[in-house]
Amino acid sequence: MISYERLSTFDKEFKKLFKKYRSLNEDLTVFKDALELFPCGQSNNSQIVNDSGNVKIIKSRLFCRYLRGSTLRIVYAYHQNENLICFLEIYFKGQKENEDRSRIKAYLSKLTK
Repeated sequence: MISYERLSTFDKEFKKLFKKYRSLNEDLTVFKDALELFPCGQSNNSQIVNDSGNVKIIKSRLFCRYLRGSTLRIVYAYHQNENLICFLEIYFKGQKENEDRSRIKAYLSKLTK
């Protein structure tokens, strides 16, 4: 069983998107169920952004029922030894092209301290 955490910035982004897309809570639950089987994501829906040994930063598609054809992007850190996933960022692909690299770097530097 995988444990889940969220950054406070992720929570803010999630709440903002939830106001637009009411199925987001259920969609995230379905995504978590998929992560239980494939914590590093499935090949065509996910991409490893950073692999630093024990911690992998993964960007994945989050399917939202309200968006129909489009998807959201979710960035998370998978800690293999601890069996922990920390959600770092969520965004709509139409509004933001890429993940926030500075947030990923800050998260990784916080882990090494």
